[in-house]
Amino acid sequence: MNDVVFTTLIVTGFIVAFLHAVIPTHWLPFVVAGRAQRWSRVKTLVVTGIAGSGHVLFTTALGVLVAWGGIALNAQWSRAFPVIAGGALVLVGVFYFIRQFTGRRGHVHLFSGHTHHHHSHDGDHQHHPNDHDEDHVHHVDAHPDDVEVIEKQWSHRSSDWAVIAGLFALLTFSPCEAFLPVFLTGAKYGWAGFAFLSAVLAVGTVAGMVTFTWLTLLGLQRLRFEALEKYEPLIISGMFCLLGIIIILFER
Repeated sequence: MNDVVFTTLIVTGFIVAFLHAVIPTHWLPFVVAGRAQRWSRVKTLVVTGIAGSGHVLFTTALGVLVAWGGIALNAQWSRAFPVIAGGALVLVGVFYFIRQFTGRRGHVHLFSGHTHHHHSHDGDHQHHPNDHDEDHVHHVDAHPDDVEVIEKQWSHRSSDWAVIAGLFALLTFSPCEAFLPVFLTGAKYGWAGFAFLSAVLAVGTVAGMVTFTWLTLLGLQRLRFEALEKYEPLIISGMFCLLGIIIILFER
């Protein structure tokens, strides 16, 4: 096992998981739900962590398929696998780079059926009648400044269990697709490596979600997260390209 490659892989995985949690749909709905349901700060953070765990479990389940294919590929073409895996990472990095500079910075989730796009909040907000229906809280793409506006759409308190189930389903079926290439690269280290990367995914994702939810609950929702969110594809692009090059150079 090459320590340089494995350490870079772990760092890349954590950054990808943590940055993914910057997306407003990964923390803003919990703030809105917590205030509407009059939850304590602790309860809101616990619900956030539980939903984040579902997010991690579903991503890990997809990762099993990716890792299985990678492990089989590595067993058959062990000498060529570093080039294949490294080249795939570079290509994924180039994809994120192109998406950054073509203005397509929306976050596409494989199973949620919608894309989260970044809109300007400097002008007037245009809302359609059903944009913020209480049954569609997962369409919250708003800036943190809009928390109070969104809260007003919840005219009555719903059942806690119904709200928690809805938030859990929202995050569970929106896997962190950006982490799948990390699972593929880690296939060289077998299932032990997969288990370690799964732990990294869990820590990075849940820590990110809880952190941004907590900051907002503290009244810091006016902090601007656009910089992190805007340049997330560029940061991930750089990390993937760097990791891919390191794998090609040091694992051959």
